[in-house]
Amino acid sequence: MSPKTSTRSRAGDGGRTAGLFTPARIGMAVLAVLGLVFIFENTRHTKIRLIIPEVTMPLWSALLITAVIGALCGAYFMRRRG
Repeated sequence: MSPKTSTRSRAGDGGRTAGLFTPARIGMAVLAVLGLVFIFENTRHTKIRLIIPEVTMPLWSALLITAVIGALCGAYFMRRRG
């Protein structure tokens, strides 16, 4: 059997999950969890001015909307870059 068709993984490969848990992904997961904890700890209603109207809404929903918009913008620019 040639090394390319061998079904056994080499020692130190880490198998299929080796690329799943990289330091960057772990760091992003930790930041995402901390961001969600921060968002859902702030549950009071607050007044938010949206260009012209003033809206009263829970602070957690305003923070979550802002985080989602930021994530979408980041994903868009990373996709265009690569």
